[in-house]
Amino acid sequence: MDHLRPEARRIAEKPAIERLDCFATDRWIGYSRAQDALKRMDMLLATQPGRVRPQNMLVVGPSNNGKSTIAEKFQRQHPRRSSEERDRHIFPVLSVQMMPDVTAPRFYAQLLDALGSPLGNIRKTDRRNALTLNLMRACGVRLLVIDELHNLLCGPSSRQREILGLIRYLGNELRIPIVALGTKDAWLALRLDDQLENRFQPFLLSMWGDDAETGRLLASFETVIPLRGRSGLGLPALRKVIVERSEGLIGEMHQLLSSAAAHALTEGRERIEREDLLGCPFQAPSYRRQMMERELRA
Repeated sequence: MDHLRPEARRIAEKPAIERLDCFATDRWIGYSRAQDALKRMDMLLATQPGRVRPQNMLVVGPSNNGKSTIAEKFQRQHPRRSSEERDRHIFPVLSVQMMPDVTAPRFYAQLLDALGSPLGNIRKTDRRNALTLNLMRACGVRLLVIDELHNLLCGPSSRQREILGLIRYLGNELRIPIVALGTKDAWLALRLDDQLENRFQPFLLSMWGDDAETGRLLASFETVIPLRGRSGLGLPALRKVIVERSEGLIGEMHQLLSSAAAHALTEGRERIEREDLLGCPFQAPSYRRQMMERELRA
């Protein structure tokens, strides 16, 4: 089992029935593009706070292609910590998720909630504004992460511009960089505000193809799947099947491999074979959409 990481090797020593629940566990796979994104985010955190017009970053990619996982990894690398000087917490990185029905008061409420502050009886937007800014300064926030930015387009155009103006205001007033994540619609949303668009540098997470880079990614996946035998996931024969069934999305690859690994174990195998990838109960995104469309037309 020398192909496995130590933690996966310990799990692989357990009986098959005890391992079935382990395959769906989320695990960080540090592929090159994700590491590049984290390095850029670290650079923003190190160099941009305090600048008059800090640079920002927009991570763009298809749904279920690793954006939120990168944001969560970055948050874990820069966790909240207790201050030794005062009875308070320090938040180097503050993360929120854009709501589909967001308004200015709700966005302030999200920021306050992420800081652990009760809203109390505060109702006026200007008071929430002042409280949010003061708390973010007091808690040492140096970078703001906004996930699912494309949800902004769910609201009317007037509200979209209002929230974009609020995001720009927070960056200017606090002099901190902002990292936003979303689908291509996130870029369309930013284009409604020329000043914001110019400050956000796009970082693309493209879909995966049947190539050597994907082979390296799948080889990394294999090191954390607690099967005792080598599967050769990154080799051309299995790689092609995985890319086709997952439709080039890393989140779908994870689900497919988890399902295929469980299928292999139930069939008495300690490695993933082609028949496991094709016979496991995994449904590709396009198939799920087609099934729903047929049901809705029926």
